This record gives sequence, C-alpha cells and structure tokens, in this order.
Amino acid sequence: MSMEAVTPDEIDDLAHRAQDGDEAALDAVLTAIRPRTLNVCKGVLPYSPDAEDACQEALINIATKIGSWGGRGRFTTWTHVVAVNSARTTYRRMKNQATAADPLEHSPITERPDPRTTSVIAGTRLDLLEAMETIEREHPQYVEPLLLRDVYGMAYDEIATLLGVPLGTVKAQIHHGRKLARPLLRGDS
Repeated sequence: MSMEAVTPDEIDDLAHRAQDGDEAALDAVLTAIRPRTLNVCKGVLPYSPDAEDACQEALINIATKIGSWGGRGRFTTWTHVVAVNSARTTYRRMKNQATAADPLEHSPITERPDPRTTSVIAGTRLDLLEAMETIEREHPQYVEPLLLRDVYGMAYDEIATLLGVPLGTVKAQIHHGRKLARPLLRGDS
C-alpha cells in the first residue's frame, strides 16, 4: 500500500497488526503517521528542530506503547494525543534546561521574559504553553481536553471516546479549562 494514500481504516489495520507483533506493519504505520505527528508537534513548537525532536519522541512512544491503544477510536486520534504530550514534554524539558546568562556577568539572569511578549515577537506559542502549565498544577483534568478541542479542533465526541469519559464531562472540562485559561492568556493573573 502506498504511504501517501493510507486511509484511516488502513492505519487502524496496520496498528492492530503491529500490536500483534508484525514489525513490518509497525514500520508502515510509523511511516504513515509521521507527517501528521510532525504537524501536531509544530502546532505546539513552531521552531522546526524542536518540533522534529518532539515528533521523534512521539514516534518512539507510539512504537513502544502501541499495545496501550485500546481500539475504541481511530489510531490517528490516539497518536494525536501522544504527539501533543510529547511536544509538551519537549517544551518542559527545554524550559528546564534553558538558563539565560549575561555574558558580561557570567551569572544567571533572574528576570524571566514575559511569555506573552516573547510569544508575539518570536512567533511561538509560549503564552499558551505557560497557561497550560499553570492550569495543570491545580487542575490537570482540564488541560488535555482543552488542548485537543481548542488547539487541535477535535470534536467533543472524539475527545470523549479517546479519553474514555462521558461527553458531558468533556464539555464541562473544556468549559472550565477555558475559564481558567482566559485570564492567563490576557495577562490578568
């Protein structure tokens, strides 16, 4: 089968075969989902090398945890969540490793740049990522549904199926997540 024209049904079939230990199917499914996985990562990390790192991490996670896909929804939906989480993990890792330093003083600069200003200048999504980090500390249940709906445009019912929770719960989590994110994105916090 040609990887350019792989249908969602064919990807699901490849994933099931890969779960059963078919290594050729695993290679084929990873090849088929790589472009979409990279695009998801670029949605969070617009700097291409960072998105590539996150995509590679996502593909490794998909390959090693393919057995955890329950088959309730599309395999591509499951991989979408893995890619979002990998991009967020890559962002956290980069944030933790980053230490700004004044080359004249040779000591860390204690003042952090305002992520809302930085995001506008650099064209990144730092404001959104910072807001999600803040919300996750107190209300982790709202982050994933909010990202899947408002950033990636997934349908409510698809999110409910993927997360294994009732549709009403997903809608409520997204509503509450939006209420928490709004002041953080405006800078009212």
